[in-house]
Amino acid sequence: MTYRETLDWMFARLPMYQQRGAVALNAKLETIQQFSSYLGNPHRDFRSIHVAGTNGKGSSSHMLASVLQEAGYKTGLYTSPHLRDFRERIRIDGKEISESYVIGFIARHQDYLEAHSLSFFELTVGMAFEYFSAQKVDIAVIEVGLGGRLDSTNIITPEVSLITNIGMDHMEFLGDTLPEIAREKAGIIKPGVPV
Repeated sequence: MTYRETLDWMFARLPMYQQRGAVALNAKLETIQQFSSYLGNPHRDFRSIHVAGTNGKGSSSHMLASVLQEAGYKTGLYTSPHLRDFRERIRIDGKEISESYVIGFIARHQDYLEAHSLSFFELTVGMAFEYFSAQKVDIAVIEVGLGGRLDSTNIITPEVSLITNIGMDHMEFLGDTLPEIAREKAGIIKPGVPV
């Protein structure tokens, strides 16, 4: 498949929140844990920083990645959604994942992807983690997609977690009050990991 055909397959095959809303969400960690296990648990091969919150998590993630890169670390960055091209989601030292890696990832794992009910986001998280592991990043800044506690990125044990400001967002999934929403965002906090 070409890069365009690969993206078409991904967008057609996998439910994407931006297009389908709640039906695309898989509010459990078991599917991403199984996919990660199938991939060899690549998220365990690199250090990470986990970023959640309502507003500012994308900006904070980009700034952290820039600081780490300038300090000499080979730095991965995972964010979502993309604006123009899918590859914007997965970067190392500011450079987007290659089209050939995206094509190869789908080709290598297409049988698994067709046999299991992954969301688009779960696929992209698995791809990012495998890519960061394969490229031997020193550290990766990982932005939460939605919430935190049940977000597919929440299989990592980061060096530090960052929670930006919290507001009333995605109330249909996260709760009707700030304390309920904060509880979901705080789900990225791990024992012994600074916040």
